[in-house]
Amino acid sequence: MENILDRFLRYVAIDTQSDENSNSQPSTAKQLDLLKLLCTELNAMGVKATLDEFGYVMGTIPSNIGNAVPKVGFIAHVDTAPDASGKDVKPQIIKNYDGSDIPLKGVEGLALKPAEFPELLHFLGQTLITTDGTTLLGADDKAGVAEIMHAVQYIMEHPECKHGEIKIGFTPDEEIGRGVVKFDVQKFGADYAYTMDGGEIGELEFENFNAASARIHIQGRNVHPGNAKGKMKNAILIASELNGLLPVEQRPEYTEGYEGFFHIIGFNGTVEQADIAYIIRDHDHAKFTQKKQVMEQVCRFINVKYGEGTAVLTLKDQYYNMRGQVEPHYHIVEKAVKAMEMAGIKAKIQPIRGGTDGANLSFMGLPCPNIFAGGLNFHGKMEYISLESMEKASQVILNLISLYTEQ
Repeated sequence: MENILDRFLRYVAIDTQSDENSNSQPSTAKQLDLLKLLCTELNAMGVKATLDEFGYVMGTIPSNIGNAVPKVGFIAHVDTAPDASGKDVKPQIIKNYDGSDIPLKGVEGLALKPAEFPELLHFLGQTLITTDGTTLLGADDKAGVAEIMHAVQYIMEHPECKHGEIKIGFTPDEEIGRGVVKFDVQKFGADYAYTMDGGEIGELEFENFNAASARIHIQGRNVHPGNAKGKMKNAILIASELNGLLPVEQRPEYTEGYEGFFHIIGFNGTVEQADIAYIIRDHDHAKFTQKKQVMEQVCRFINVKYGEGTAVLTLKDQYYNMRGQVEPHYHIVEKAVKAMEMAGIKAKIQPIRGGTDGANLSFMGLPCPNIFAGGLNFHGKMEYISLESMEKASQVILNLISLYTEQ
């Protein structure tokens, strides 16, 4: 079998960054470079796999014990976040990590430090893969991709392993909230599925944020500053004022657990006009609705103060909390807990402070909890992952496959 580390390094070398400003599916053609490769590799292993026009890879491993057990699927996304470059990734491999600072050699003076990221000390003696400080790593979610492919290779090379029908899925555009908008759940054919898209080892999640995006266009009025009194409307200042009307304590840097937030992710402006972009998140649907109403209220306030049409709000729901869709099938969570225990891991059931393809899939009729892929500090140059975590995640997949044969 190919070493899981070598497989992971091959995948992160391919630039698959998605683009929220694109209207195509996938949003970037370069995602197809990895999707095509995965489809080819699956078929080479003997797995019947296809890549459709929307960028979805779907593969099937037929049951070798008949059709009396559920069909279980494993899903990961290939795209990396727009937050940081995923081009020319140069991973660093640190063997037998000793707990010291890890210099990110692509940027002078930059380092991963346990003083700033104490979770590093969970990995003493392990092999860490980091960035060089110039790009993200891509463990979100190419670690999940590698873990699934590693498990598939094991199944295909060990026909003595008993299993029901196994479904494999790889998706584009998860990072921009469009990962499964055209995913054909019926064609995929699984009864239950798991996304391998969580963080640190042991994470198991079946509830996530309700999510919306808010984009606000501020129309100002630019006149010569020498004659501006009573006439100028500075869009930069109006946009800043609007942002200041939102509750400070509900920013991401002040929240945790089940606490939601307003997060400003973009600001671009001149005196004449400005644009602000937010994401709105909350696990509780009533509080989520209230947050959207607050955004509408602050825009109304600006329009009353500066004139109708000053603040134009575009508010769009992105995904919803999957808890209500998964709980009626709670045995799939219990199986994941047991699969981790079989691998010597204590499951940490917690809410996702983010989203996953599994949320939308659950609302599309495919209950789909989320399992750790092993990475930390996603979406930026401080991202890293433990090799041992990836190996454990792949073992959890195999354990789950085994547990489903017991039904």
